[in-house]
Amino acid sequence: MSIEKVIVLEDDPIVRGNLENFLRRQKLDVAAAPTLAAARDYLSRDNFDLIFMDMRLPDGESIELLKELQTRPQHPLAVVMTGFGSVESAVDCMKSGCFDYLIKPFSTEQIAVTLRKAQEFTQLLKVNHFLSQESDDDEKELIGRSPAMENLRQLIRKVARTQATVLIHGESGTGKELVARALYRESPRAQAAFIKVNCAAVPENLIESEFFGHEKGAFTGAMTKREGRFELAHGGTILLDEISEISPSVQAKLLRVLQERELERVGGNRTIKVDVRVIATTNRDLQQSVEKKEFRQDLYFRLNVVPVQVPPLRERREDIPELAGEFMRRFARKHGVHVKGFTDAASNTLRQHNWPGNVRELQNVVERAVILCGENGMLEPEHLGLTISPAAETPAGNANDFLPTIKGNGEMLTLAEMEKRHILAALDRCNGNRTHAAKMLNLSIRTLRNKLHEYNGTSPKSDDEAESVES
Repeated sequence: MSIEKVIVLEDDPIVRGNLENFLRRQKLDVAAAPTLAAARDYLSRDNFDLIFMDMRLPDGESIELLKELQTRPQHPLAVVMTGFGSVESAVDCMKSGCFDYLIKPFSTEQIAVTLRKAQEFTQLLKVNHFLSQESDDDEKELIGRSPAMENLRQLIRKVARTQATVLIHGESGTGKELVARALYRESPRAQAAFIKVNCAAVPENLIESEFFGHEKGAFTGAMTKREGRFELAHGGTILLDEISEISPSVQAKLLRVLQERELERVGGNRTIKVDVRVIATTNRDLQQSVEKKEFRQDLYFRLNVVPVQVPPLRERREDIPELAGEFMRRFARKHGVHVKGFTDAASNTLRQHNWPGNVRELQNVVERAVILCGENGMLEPEHLGLTISPAAETPAGNANDFLPTIKGNGEMLTLAEMEKRHILAALDRCNGNRTHAAKMLNLSIRTLRNKLHEYNGTSPKSDDEAESVES
């Protein structure tokens, strides 16, 4: 609830009592104060959202308190009430920070309007505060000059200027949200709201309310009307992060919003029109989810108007030095650590790691290294805490940076050794799935199994045993 606690500062007992009773009927917590001293006492002991204040009081003018409130980091919205209204008085009050100005006698309808405006204004302030806290100036840019990233930037520029719905695919940690924000910043809606919903983080029983809002009394705890994220994003852009996590019932209602651009709040029956640009992200293969009946096919088609694929870090290894350098500088500032850079050995370790966690993993690794950095300011391999798998020794990067045919002592690898590295790299690329790795290498699954048993020094299983393992 945006407005919960209210002070009524009024010396006339009849006006004070009537206003107090009306506000209590609105389920508000009301404190009655006949003097400035009493109001100051309340304000010193608790935080209030709204204060109705009479202009003239026995112990002074309320404009004095109005000016005092503006010096506080958190202060209630102030509504001045007077029986001697004038343009000059209204202007003075507004200059001093007054939210609204009422002339006595006023009706309950006028108070209701003032309350509604205060609710909406407070809600807007909270949304703006939330968005400002959520944004991170250090993480606005897509870093990297690899061909994959240049192609991604070119696609973003082309798609951003349209109103098309975009579905961003990519593994966890690749930076899908950064791509979404880039689409927003370069779009015609860049001056409007950008609202994010993390579908995986919201409990299933609350996701519908998060999306579409709810009316007062719609469910237990719904003490007041609340606008959903789609309403907050009206005129702007909404990001549905990890869209694959929403339930089938919400998928059906989301489909209607995408088709008709209209919704109803939970517990309501009034149709609300919304004008939003929708961007969704997923780290799953939604086509497979559709085949498994876990995701609606019609919703998938609505979301996948323009698909954008974010490449994993292992497919753009040439960006690792730039990314690591940026993270190093950022965390050195954050933790107040003097860091000069990476040693050659540390840089080589970063290039050879396979990065299953992608850019997010790199970010965490560099932060750890900065914290553990020695007095000489150089980041060593032991600061990174990484172990290099055999598959990572033949990364898909620049052939000039990596010589997979040469051993550390300068000798040539044998064909058997090269074959082993190649098979392990394929298995790693397929996340351990032997069937997929066999197809990639154009081998039979039996041949691949035998090779792996040979590398592990174990005896091959019978065909029946092997088939049960593979299944």
